[in-house]
Amino acid sequence: MIYKRILLKLSGEALLGERQYGIDPVRINQYAKEIESIIKLGIEVAIVIGGGNIFRGVSAASNGMDRVQGDYMGMLATVINGLALQSALEEIKIQTRLQTAIKIEAVAEAYIKRKAVRHLEKGRVVIFGGGTGNPFFTTDSAAVLRAIEINADVILKGTRVDGIFDSDPEQNINATMFDNISFDTVLDKNLKIMDSTAFTLSKENNLPIVVFNMNKKGNLKNILSGKKIGTKVN
Repeated sequence: MIYKRILLKLSGEALLGERQYGIDPVRINQYAKEIESIIKLGIEVAIVIGGGNIFRGVSAASNGMDRVQGDYMGMLATVINGLALQSALEEIKIQTRLQTAIKIEAVAEAYIKRKAVRHLEKGRVVIFGGGTGNPFFTTDSAAVLRAIEINADVILKGTRVDGIFDSDPEQNINATMFDNISFDTVLDKNLKIMDSTAFTLSKENNLPIVVFNMNKKGNLKNILSGKKIGTKVN
């Protein structure tokens, strides 16, 4: 395996599956199976999930809601998604811990870096909910921050497209995919895969990002086996 400890970033929208809103049980169970396949290989897995399938603070702010309030609502949405994924993983006997950046003792542990690392070392999946705990920061930034804190080898960003393209592949059938791309090129070309704060933080800490299609069966395992899947940013 080319990576030992990974941080998997999933978008909230990915959990929609075939639905218009909320969480598709088929999709979340599919993701749980994919995660199980790499746990069996001895990979240490941490996960950050977005909340866009339930609530998005930026959208609410554009419709007149207070941005800070909206962002806190978005953080709670990521906790709901974290609980759903935790449930799906534990259903297939994978020990999972949910840690949140905002304290919700009844449902999750508070985020403590040392505790998170200990869970990973014991073979448990750790899901980080609540973003960074601060408004104005995306879950992409939270993913990079947590990955740096736990000394992850790589961030694997699971999307519904095969990698990073020079234009939107869902709009342009002739879009060209990059196999490798530098952080500077992504920022210069303004390619919207992660926000610039997350990318800059990743670049400054020499943390590679692999963008890949999480919906294709076996992709996650194949990346860790060293196969050329998706786009690597470094």
